[in-house]
Parts: sequence; C-alpha cells; structure tokens
Amino acid sequence: MADDQEVVKLELLCKQLHEASDGVRRQEAEKALVEFQSGRSAATLTQCQMLLDRAQSSYSQYLAATTLTKLVSRNPCTLSLQQRIDIRNYVLNYLATRPKLVHYVTQGLVVLFGRITKLGWFDGLEKEDWAFRNVVGDVSQFLQGSVEHCVIGVQLLAQLTAEMNQISESDANKSLTKHRKIASSFRDTQLYDIFQLSCTLLRTALESSKTLNFNDESQHGLMTNLLRLALNCLTFDFIGTSVDESSDDLGTVQIPTSWRPAFLDFSTVQLFFDLYASLPTSLSPVALSCLVQIASVRRTLFSNEERAKFLSQLVNGVRKILQNPQGLSDPSNYHEFCRLLLRLKSNYQLGELVTVEHYPDAIQLIAKFTVESLNMWQFAPNSVHYLLSLWQRMVGSVPYMKATEPHLLETYTPEVVRAYVSSRLESVSVVLRDGLDDPLDDVTVIQQQLDQLSTIGRCEYAKTCALLVQLFEQTAQRYQELISARMNNRSQQHTIEEIAILEGQLTWLVYMIGSAIGGRVSFNTSDDHDAMDGELVCRVLQLMNLTDSCLPQGGCERLEVATISFFEQFRKIYVGDQVHKTSKFYRRLSEILGLNDESMVLAVFVRKIITNLKYWGHCEQILTRTLTLLSDLSISYNSVRKLVKLEEVQFMLNNHTSEHFPFLGVGVSVQEMRSRTLFYTSLGRLLMVDLGEDEEKFTQFMLPITSAFDSVGRLLAQAETPVFQAEEAKKGLIGLARDLRGLAYAFNTKTSYMMLFDWIYPTYTGVLVRGVEIWSHDPQVTTPVLKLFAELVQNRSQRLQFDVSSPNGILLFREASKVICTYGSRILAQGDNIPKDQMYPMRLKGISICFSMLKAALCGNYVNFGVFRLYGDDALDSALHTFVKLLLSIPQSDLLVYPKLSQTYYVLLECLAQDHMNFLSTLEPNVFLYVLSSISEGLSAIDSTVAGKAPPTIQYLNPSAEHTMVCTGCCATLDHIVTYLFKTVHQKSKKGTVDLESDALVRVMKHQPSILQQMLATVLNIIMFEDCRNQWSMSRPLLPLILLNNEYFGQLRQQIISQQAPDKQGAMAQWFDSLMEGIEPNLLTKNRDKFTQNLSVFRRDINDSLKGPVTSSGGGSSSEMMTS
Repeated sequence: MADDQEVVKLELLCKQLHEASDGVRRQEAEKALVEFQSGRSAATLTQCQMLLDRAQSSYSQYLAATTLTKLVSRNPCTLSLQQRIDIRNYVLNYLATRPKLVHYVTQGLVVLFGRITKLGWFDGLEKEDWAFRNVVGDVSQFLQGSVEHCVIGVQLLAQLTAEMNQISESDANKSLTKHRKIASSFRDTQLYDIFQLSCTLLRTALESSKTLNFNDESQHGLMTNLLRLALNCLTFDFIGTSVDESSDDLGTVQIPTSWRPAFLDFSTVQLFFDLYASLPTSLSPVALSCLVQIASVRRTLFSNEERAKFLSQLVNGVRKILQNPQGLSDPSNYHEFCRLLLRLKSNYQLGELVTVEHYPDAIQLIAKFTVESLNMWQFAPNSVHYLLSLWQRMVGSVPYMKATEPHLLETYTPEVVRAYVSSRLESVSVVLRDGLDDPLDDVTVIQQQLDQLSTIGRCEYAKTCALLVQLFEQTAQRYQELISARMNNRSQQHTIEEIAILEGQLTWLVYMIGSAIGGRVSFNTSDDHDAMDGELVCRVLQLMNLTDSCLPQGGCERLEVATISFFEQFRKIYVGDQVHKTSKFYRRLSEILGLNDESMVLAVFVRKIITNLKYWGHCEQILTRTLTLLSDLSISYNSVRKLVKLEEVQFMLNNHTSEHFPFLGVGVSVQEMRSRTLFYTSLGRLLMVDLGEDEEKFTQFMLPITSAFDSVGRLLAQAETPVFQAEEAKKGLIGLARDLRGLAYAFNTKTSYMMLFDWIYPTYTGVLVRGVEIWSHDPQVTTPVLKLFAELVQNRSQRLQFDVSSPNGILLFREASKVICTYGSRILAQGDNIPKDQMYPMRLKGISICFSMLKAALCGNYVNFGVFRLYGDDALDSALHTFVKLLLSIPQSDLLVYPKLSQTYYVLLECLAQDHMNFLSTLEPNVFLYVLSSISEGLSAIDSTVAGKAPPTIQYLNPSAEHTMVCTGCCATLDHIVTYLFKTVHQKSKKGTVDLESDALVRVMKHQPSILQQMLATVLNIIMFEDCRNQWSMSRPLLPLILLNNEYFGQLRQQIISQQAPDKQGAMAQWFDSLMEGIEPNLLTKNRDKFTQNLSVFRRDINDSLKGPVTSSGGGSSSEMMTS
C-alpha cells in the first residue's frame, strides 16, 4: 500500500516537473526525483516496475527507465545476477507488448537493454552458458513482427552496438582494459552476424523500396534505424584506437579478417550505392556515411588483385553519382560525398587510382564537381576542406607515383586553382552588397585552405603564377587609381565602395601569393619557379609601399593581416640559411626593386614591422602577428647578425619609447599591453648579439625603462596622499613588469642576466613589491609582476651561476620570498567572497604563479638553503609557510579542475618532498593529511580522465598527457615521503628508540594508518587493472608502501584472490608470490630494481589473464576490487 502511494506521488512529481508553470514547484519536483533516482531506497526497483506497469504517463515511464539504467550502472552493482536477468527479460517483454510507446520512452528502455547487456557480458549461469549473450536470438522475434516491432528490434541492436563501442558514464570506475575486453568479445562473437543481418534487411527493404512509403513515420523510422545499425557496425572501434573525429579524413577502418567475405562479395558495396540512389534525401546521407567507412577499410584486408577490383567498384560508384548529381544538392549528401572522395585518396595510392578502368572519366567528373563546388562558395563551405585535401594529396603523390598510366592532374589542377581564386575574388562584392558573413574574417579556415592550395598550385606553377600576376596587376592598378583620386579629393560614394571591394580582393590575392610561395617547401622546385616567386613577391612589396604611404589617413586592417601572413611565408622560404642568395628569386628582386642582397630584404621586413608598430598598435591581431614576425627573425642565428647591422634595428634599440611606438605608452588599454613582453624579448635578443660585457651599452638601452621606473617610483611614493595618480602609476607598473619579463626571458647568459639583476636590485625591486601591496586585489597588476619574478628566479641555460663570493643567489631568493609573502598575505586577507566563475583569474592564477616561482627558486641550484636557518634568516620559512596557507585556502577539488594550477602545485610538492622533507615532516597533522589526500587524488587522475569524469576544463586540454604528468609527479612525491617514513622508522627501531611520537610525520601515520593503506590499494589497483602509462613511476612508491603496511598488503592480497573466479585463484596467488620473490625488507637500489622487474612480469600476467573471458556467478568483477 505504501508503495502504491509512493508511486502515485512520483507520477505527480513527474507531471509537475514537465508541465508546471511555477519554477519553484518544478525545482522542488526535480530535487525529489533526483533523490529517488539515487536508488537509496530498497523499494526503488519495485517502484520502477510499478511505474512502468501503471503506464500513467510517458514522463513516469521515462523516469523508471532512466532510474533502472542508473541502478544497473552503479559500481559496484547492488543488483544480483538474477535481478538483472529479470530486468532484461521484463524490458524485452514490455517493448514487445507496447510497440507504440512515446519515442523517448522507447529510447530509454533500449538504452537500459544495451547497458545491462554490456555490463553483464561476462556473467554466466553455468560454464559456457552466458546470461546476456543471446542478443540476435532475442531480437529476432521483434524482426518477425509488425513494422513497429521491427523498428524496436533494430533499435535494440543499434544501441547495443553503440554501447559496446564507447566508454560511457557507467564505466566511471572501470578500467579501460575491461571495456576493451568486453568490446573485443562482442566484436568476435556477435558484430559480424549483426552487420550481415543489417545488410540482409537493407536488401529486403531496397527490393521493396518502390512500395515503401517514406512519408509514413514507422517505415521511415525503420529505414533510418537499419542504416544507423549498419553505420554503427562499420564505425566500431575494432582495435581500441578511439580515432578522434576531428581527424576523420585519416582514419582507417580496421575490419577483422573474418569479415573478408562481406567485402569480397561486391554486392555489399553496391548495396549502399543503390540505397543512396533509391532513398530520399532524409535517408541517403547515412548510406553515404556507410560508403565512407567502406572506402576506409584497411588495405591489407585484400590481396593486390582484390584491392584493385574493390577500388574499381568504388570509383565506378562515385562516377555514377557524379553523372547524376541531383542528390548532391542536399547539403548532408554533399558533405558525405566530399568525405567519400577524400577517403579514396587517403586509403589508396595515386598509382592504384590511375589504373582503374574509368579513371580518366572519373577524374574529369571530380574536377568538374570541384570547380562547381568552389564557385558555389556559399553552399556547404565546411565541405570544401575535403575537396581541397583530395587534390592536395593527389598532387603531393605525383613525385612518388610509379604507374605508367597518365594521372591527368596537369590538365585539371589549373582549373581547380582558377576556380578557387576567381570564386574568392567574386565573393567580396557579394559579401559587401548582401551583408553576408565574410570568409576573410575566419583566418584559421583561410590558412587551412591556402595551405592546401599551395600544394595544388605547384603542380602547374607557371599557370598558377600567371593567373595570380594577371589578377593582381588588374586589381592593384585600379586600386592605385582610386587611391590617387581619393587623396586628391576626387572620390565619390561609389568610389569608396569600389575601394572596399578592391581591398577585399587584394587581401585574398596577398594571402594566395603568400601560400603559393609557402608551397615551395612541399614540392620539387627549380630556378624558374624561384624566378616566378620573385615576380609575385615584388608585386606584393609594391602594393605594401602604396598602402603604407596611405596609413596616416587610415588603412585596411584585413589587408595588413594578409601582408603579415605573406611576410611569414616569405621569411620561412627565402630568408635564412636554406636559400642560395644567387638564386633567380633574388635576381628578380634586384632587377625590379633594387634589393640586391638578404640584408636589404631584411631592411624591408624591419621597416614594415616599425610601420605596423607605429600605426597599428591599437589592433591586437596585427600587433601580435607583427611582433611574432620580429621574434622569429630575432631567433634565426644568421639573420640576427645581419639584422643588428641595420639602421632600422638600431633605431628600435635606441628609441623604444611611446613617442615612436604608441603601444608602449600608458594611454592604451591594459589588454594592449600584453604584447610588450614579446616586443622586449625580441629587442633583448637583438641587443645581446653585440652586447658582450659592454655595461655602458646596456645602460644606454635601459634609459627609457629607467626613466619610466623612476617616474612610477615617484608616483607610488604618493600612494597615501590625495594627489596620487593611481591609474597612471598602475598602467606604468604593468607595462614595466611586462617589459622586464621579456628582457629577463631573452637574457639567457650569465653576463647579460647579471647586468639586468644589478640594474633591478635593489633599486627597483622595492617598487614592484610596493605595487603588489597596493593592488594585491587586482590581477591586472599582480599577474605581470608575479610572472616577472617567476622569470627572474628561473635558472634558464644555467645563467644563475653566481661567483663563490657572491651573495646574489640568496638576495634573489629573499626578493622572491618577499613577493610571495606580500601577495599571499594580502590575497588570504580578502576572504572567500569571490564568485566561483572569477575564482581562477582573481585568486588561483596568482597562487599558481607563486607556486611556479617558488619551485623555480627551490630547484635552481643557486642557493644553499641551509644558510637561512643557520643565520636566523626567515626568508625560506616565510615562503614555505605562505605556500602552506595558500594551499589550504584552495578547495581540494580545484587542484585538478584547473590544469595550470595542478601542474605548478604537483611539481612544487615533488621538489619539497625531494629536498625539503624536514619541512614537510613538521607540518600540522591536518595540513599533512591535506597534502597526502591531494597526492591520492593526483594518482587517480588518469583513471578519472579515462572514465570520462574529468572536468571539462581538463578535457579541453590534452587530458591524457596532462594527467600522466600529474600522476608521475605524485608517484615521485609519494616515493620520497614513504621512503623518508620507512627510513625514519627503520633507523629508530635499529637504534632501539621506542618513542616514535617525537617525529610529527611518523605520529600522523601511526594514528591514521588508513591513508597509506588506501594509497597502497590505489596504486596496486591502477597497476593491475588500469591503462597504466607510467608503470615504472608507479612501482617506486609501491615497495616502501608494502614494507610499511605488510599486514594490510597480506589482507589486500587475499581479498583480490578471493574475488577471482575459482579457476583463476591459484594463478593469482602464484603471481603475488612471484611479485615478492627475492625482495628484501630494505630500499636499496638493487632491491628496488628487482621489485620493479617483478612488478612488470606481474602486470603482464594480469593483463594476459584479462584478455580471456572469465565466468562469474555474480555481478562483481576483478577490476572492482578495492571499493572500501
């Protein structure tokens, strides 16, 4: 009776959640339903069945389905094997008796079926009698029923195939090894039969396609699910590579050899071509998706003769689609067809393609299709990438082709290039006229397409250059005429509009010329090609002279970005050591522009850089790319020696003030100041070329910065007075911190660094610390100042090798300590009233930089830290205690949520554990427990990422690399700590000392033994059952953990053995015996290495065991062992 009332209440809550207009009631209903789905009540299972049986509303049915899915997915599973079998049978019967449920209820039950089948895949009733594997047999009853039943049957198979192929949330605490074990078993026993069944059903549907009514929802749904089932089979991750969809043009489908009959029977391929031709556009894209996968089947599946026949069939199918291209007017069909074309070249060699019987006809049709596609630049622009990649790869293969048949690319690539160039030029006027999204605004896509075009255009380079020169001259000549008219005040409204169009077209042409020059890298070249490059470069430089002369009146931002892009390509190809200066390229520059050598060319570069810095400082994109170009020039060994001899470079070194470069002034926004670091890094490199030990030259260079620092110092001295000019002082300090950081980064020799250190200390360090005191709440100030100090303490290239009589190392650390303590004390005093979304920029970012600074100082090997305690200097203790206070202010969950914070924290912790264990051993118990807990979290980092539970912030970066690094650092830290513990306990017991309570660290471990025991369990679990990428690192702390917890290790061993199937227990016991064989109770290097070798064999034996199926009588699994 109580259950009935509860079920009625749940139905009411479902209705309120989905239909109530009152937000508060919806929120309360949601809260109650979430509590129900947690499954804490013993009656949850019964109530779910009652909800489904009553079927009062689709909402309550869906609630029951999703709740049951969560119950089944729980780890460890609380449902017995019989309960799960009953649920599965109930779901099948429910779907069979109610074929017309609301679609989301059906989907919820289908997901439940797939989940329960996957998680119970290795559960058996008796030997060789599996509980959940009769999939095709169970579903076949649906396939023999009505259309609705057939749809459900196909959905069940499609969902199960998808479920087996992905690591879902239900696998949160399961190993990747177990997931692959299940997927591999499903692949070997069921997947081929399911694929064959899908093809059979599709053939049947195709034969009756003329009688099918695709406007009928059920018939359309059946066909959709059949195609989806076939696609799920073909996209299955056959070998566990988890191909990233972003690189799908490179993916090969690793079809098992046992599938050969399906692909040697060419009717399979023809089936999907016929389906594409027969189905409406709402269905045909999925047929093309299947063909994309079929075209990607691994080459080694066939012999040479079989592969040629298979490829011939694919090419003929593509040819027929192109002969009747009506279906390609649908964007989805068009997109998938473009992918199919690319896969033909990705998976097959050009030499194989040209031997296909109808290749000449096919390549002509593909070229025609490409030209038409490029001309329709507004239609499916995201698909153009695949077409350009196809032509790029074909052209790139020409030098390696051994076949004698003509490839005909020299005939068709000029058409493709012309279509791309002309269509982009024509797009400019349409965009301006109709107010459309401008392709020029997406610089990333432009760069990608032009990289592809650069290779394609090199095939018939003379034609490419002739086209670009002709169009450029026409456009530039008209542009010059209109600019002259505008300067003489003879321009009208239509003239201004035409100038805008011409600027857009010139922008495209400059981009294209840059890419054409960049194509020299990837293709065989000749003197004639170099001469053509010279022709193109001269025209762009002539245009640049014209546009630069107009900059006082204003310029075109996009054209300037294109020009910088051109210079980047120009530098890579023709500036530096790789080009003979006697080439025809430099000869053409000399003849047309009078640029006789590389120094004169470099002068053009520098003049353009100075011009941009003068006129475009307000434009972040131009400023950043200009400074990047300057930085690239300053890195090149040969170029930099020629650069410093130029008058233009000497001008920059002697006049780096806001008067000449407005972005260096305080009148700009703080955002614009970010580029100053890169600017001064480049200047620093240029200065160092001839600096040597010339302190006078250094002082002369620093004059503008010295003057600015003195000014800021005077302003800060008035901080407590009413006349304090806060904004000017603040911006001045921010700019100087960024400038000095750039110089500190560039000065990577002892001599140059010491000049900078003697200049900044002690005169100006106090100014920086004072700035942190005043603006500690403002990360716009604190971040650049902290980053400056983090750079100063960085012993890059061993530049901080002070003389034996020099106190500079200690002085430098004291300043770093002062900054850390000043910032730390003030940021902690602000309290916790910072909004969650502002927590990282306002607090955690600064703390992370402090951690980085402290780590660099502690590991720099230029300070003897024993001196501080010996002479009563509290700089070291203050910095370390500030670190502890900052650490305790961070919620432990945030340490792994923010990748930069986790990296700086864990590397600092490893440094402390390695060199400052005496400090860690004196920490308060709650602090040390926090540290150990954070190590435990870090050890599990890889596991959580694999399981898909890592926060989005982490997954956005490279989660695998990030977490492997964190985990490796945690292993090293834990090793230092437990080694210290073992040695302390061992030495004291050896000396007969009974009182271990005097050591704080030992005392914590004695009263909280479960911490190290849990770490032992975690490390052992990862090594045994997870995808462990750093086995050696994991092995190092494991031995001392075992030696410190010998009794617990014995219990753990027995627990793991008892969880195995009876026929596996003996082997597991033997593996554990072998693990400790020959291991002595000490931590000598020889003993550690022996243990590491034993562990490698131990892990290999475990993994070999997991590859074979294990029959289990319950829902447990060997990889779900340590949950307590």
